[in-house]
Amino acid sequence: MNPAVYPPEAVPLQGGYDGRPGQPGGQSVVQYTTVNVTTEPPNDHIIWSLCSFVYSNYCCLGLAALINSIKARDRKVVGDLAGARHYGSTARCLNIWATVLGCIMVLFIIILFIVQAVAASRIHSMYNYGY
Repeated sequence: MNPAVYPPEAVPLQGGYDGRPGQPGGQSVVQYTTVNVTTEPPNDHIIWSLCSFVYSNYCCLGLAALINSIKARDRKVVGDLAGARHYGSTARCLNIWATVLGCIMVLFIIILFIVQAVAASRIHSMYNYGY
């Protein structure tokens, strides 16, 4: 008796009924489906953290983001994707706050310069025209 050759995804079962009519007690075949899910490695946001550290390091948020980015990169190298995802998420949140606070401070400084320029021009016109 020659054994039947089956493809690797089909495995024969001995003496089972698979529900199809006309095959009582015969061999049934179970097919397996393999799904390969390629997950993207977590993002560590290291470039954004460096920019936040150099340009908008308000309340040391840029430094904290940089530290979390480095920890995320280290965890990714070791293979701890859950830890890398956690540290990367924390770094992203800190970078968002540092960027928002940096933009607010830049807008505040621009508004402050505009107000000072308007006040200086009023004082200059009052001095020249004697109001």
